Amino acid sequence: MRVPLSWLREFVDVPADASPEDVLAALVSVGFEEEDVHRFDLTGPIVVGEVLEFVEEPQSNGKTIRWCQVRVAPGDEVAADGGPAVHGVVCGAGNFFAGDKVVVTLPGAVLPGPFPIAARKTYGHVSDGMIASARELGLGDEHSGILRLVELGLDAPVGTDAIALLGLDDVAVDINVTPDRGYALSIRGVAREYSHSTGAEFRDPGAKVWGEVNLHDESAFAVTVDDQAPLRGRVGASEFVARIVRDVDPTKPTPAWMIARLTLAGIRSLGILIDITNYVMIELGQPIHGYDLDKLTGGITVRRATAGEKLETLDGKVRDLSAEDLLITDESGPIGLAGVMGGGTTEMTDATRNVLIEAATFDTVSIARTARRHKLPSEASRRFERGVDPAIPFIAAARVAELMVTYAGGTDTRAGGALMNAFSTAGIELPRAFVPALIGVAYTDAEIVAALEMIGCEVSENPRGWIAIPPTWRPDLTDKWTLAEEVARIEGYDRIPSVLPTPPSGRGLTLAQQGRRRVANALAAAGFVETPSFGFTTEDQNDLHGSPSGERLPSIKLANPLDGQSPFLRRSLVPGLLQVAHRNLSRGLTDLSLFESGSVFLPEPGVQYGTSFVPPLAVRPDAATLAQLDASIPPQHRHVAILVTGNVVAKQPGQQPVAADLADALDAVRVIASAAGVAIDVAQAERAALHPGRTGVLSVGGTEVGYVGEVLPAVAEASDLPGRVLVAELDLDLILSLAGEKVVAASLSTFPAATQDVSLVLDAAIPAAAVRAALVEGSGALLESARLVDDYRGQGLPEGSKSLTFALRFRAGDRTLTAAEATEAKLAGVEVASRSFGATLRE
Repeated sequence: MRVPLSWLREFVDVPADASPEDVLAALVSVGFEEEDVHRFDLTGPIVVGEVLEFVEEPQSNGKTIRWCQVRVAPGDEVAADGGPAVHGVVCGAGNFFAGDKVVVTLPGAVLPGPFPIAARKTYGHVSDGMIASARELGLGDEHSGILRLVELGLDAPVGTDAIALLGLDDVAVDINVTPDRGYALSIRGVAREYSHSTGAEFRDPGAKVWGEVNLHDESAFAVTVDDQAPLRGRVGASEFVARIVRDVDPTKPTPAWMIARLTLAGIRSLGILIDITNYVMIELGQPIHGYDLDKLTGGITVRRATAGEKLETLDGKVRDLSAEDLLITDESGPIGLAGVMGGGTTEMTDATRNVLIEAATFDTVSIARTARRHKLPSEASRRFERGVDPAIPFIAAARVAELMVTYAGGTDTRAGGALMNAFSTAGIELPRAFVPALIGVAYTDAEIVAALEMIGCEVSENPRGWIAIPPTWRPDLTDKWTLAEEVARIEGYDRIPSVLPTPPSGRGLTLAQQGRRRVANALAAAGFVETPSFGFTTEDQNDLHGSPSGERLPSIKLANPLDGQSPFLRRSLVPGLLQVAHRNLSRGLTDLSLFESGSVFLPEPGVQYGTSFVPPLAVRPDAATLAQLDASIPPQHRHVAILVTGNVVAKQPGQQPVAADLADALDAVRVIASAAGVAIDVAQAERAALHPGRTGVLSVGGTEVGYVGEVLPAVAEASDLPGRVLVAELDLDLILSLAGEKVVAASLSTFPAATQDVSLVLDAAIPAAAVRAALVEGSGALLESARLVDDYRGQGLPEGSKSLTFALRFRAGDRTLTAAEATEAKLAGVEVASRSFGATLRE
């Protein structure tokens, strides 16, 4: 919410010397968040000038410029920039006349941009300044001609400071208003809060006595609410005030001070009639809509949409309406989305002569859902969905009528229509000791009552404490807890002591969370950088990386994706790592070790996921509905994936660079296994996106848990990744479940180990992992470890054979092994390998 300080001072006494930072500090102390300070980004000298004469000078480029003589100081006095009283200025606009008073930016001035003004030679003249348009001054988008003071209804002596005259010396503070404090989306609400903070006198613009609409006038306007499908048991409109102003002149200029305030508040000037409705909305917090009365057919009915109805809104779009949409209609049909945006058929234009003013109170949920359904947020819906003061519509409509009479030349007929439901705010019981016990501050009874009365509550005593009736502009005050928060806010958050809470016993991370954190910490300690990415990708990437052979498996497509190029939920983490690697390589980072831990979405074949059923948002879904929604979500598995490319050892004196290869990816897999508390086996395999000779399947106890390998050069090139790219991806949830609840450390034996090597000759196509498994199986319980140390292929071996050498370590837990016992165990393992694969001992 942007709050111009000149506007704020109308309703609360802000010291003249208070800086924007002082005002922000006061508002922060009562619970708002400081956002920014907004100013008109210009400096003088910028003065009122009078066009004495000009000469039309056609140019060779087809443009006609005017060489103007402009008086910028009275008589023969010196101008504000120290120059002569009359300046020669080149101007390309043609919408002014001799004798017009205009805004002249003299040399030394700076306009928004920044755009410094200096004397410069152009079109054969030295232009000693510039005649400014509204856009050049930051007052709007109008740039077809220069700003004439007569069009703003202004007159001032030549040489007058135009910055002050146009309100360009004003400044606005910007605060963040939380959803529960919609009353602060108005100057009225912010002024009240500034008063709470500083004790300054507050003058409520909503307390002014206005004449009500004359419903007995012959021209009374019919207003009906026909809501046959209320949400949460509440009708869509509880108050509706219509007021008629006749004989307006929509071509009259919006006052400069009003344009300046609206601009600082973030609202564009759109003409006097619309500017007035926006001005009152910002001032009082009550959204206003104006209709061209002569375009209405019959009275107004507020109702829900029916099937098939459409409405063209003010933004020119034709919208298909839902049965939940609340509409403003006349006899011709829908003329507006209630509380969101008006319709194009009844909008106010330069031809409008008679205006119907609408000020209403609409149901918060209904407006919020309509705005989101049509993706049509507006300043009006922003306020209605947070709650608008139900006591303000009459006052707001009368304020609009007053301004239209004053600045648009209209006549307030005080005729119209009104529908007002009786509203009352229920009292809230506040026990005497509740606030001190909840907040932890020993507030006195007088402090509690004073704080509640300050925010507008009516407070009365009862035997247990007080009954507080919240004001109409605070729909967020619903129970004793919200009242306690208000006491703490008004009395100051600095009074609340800082106490470190004692955590309850038996809580903390789950076993799965602990395991995931161990894996992430271990990879980070090993030099990998975590790079989380979005969980969206393309169907082709899902097929390439999310299935072993690249076949098309089911993928979930989002109905409303963030990126239309990537509308599918990912089946693999690798595409995201490839994108991250490409982004880093494009910025000069060539040596990368990356990892990500996140969810992948693996729908089961033949199961239909997703649902077109949307439960009502106004009530909590029941258990059956929640179960139906849960069933529409595909299984989500948490995976961990790594990517290595470039050098793992950088070039340095005495050290040549070492490029990453498959061994580095396997090392990362072993880091993951160690942190998870499992032993991972690797066996050769094939995968669609990976090199066929450098790909391995990973398993734990015979259960496949992932893969590791080198990305195919063509796939790496498609991601603009030069050189080798190594990846691995594992199902982290599955690994942690296989590890069990506890990771048990192996016991250390006090007896020495017996080590022996064994070399086996066998067919070259047999995987080494399978041979190792056979040795382990046959060697029995005495075998402590078996490690492949050599793979020889060449001279001395039969064609198509290889020699695998394993280092075996044997140990007994209760004695020192003899060499004979170790040899016997080794030969038992060789026997199993021989039976299984035809392996023979190499001589």
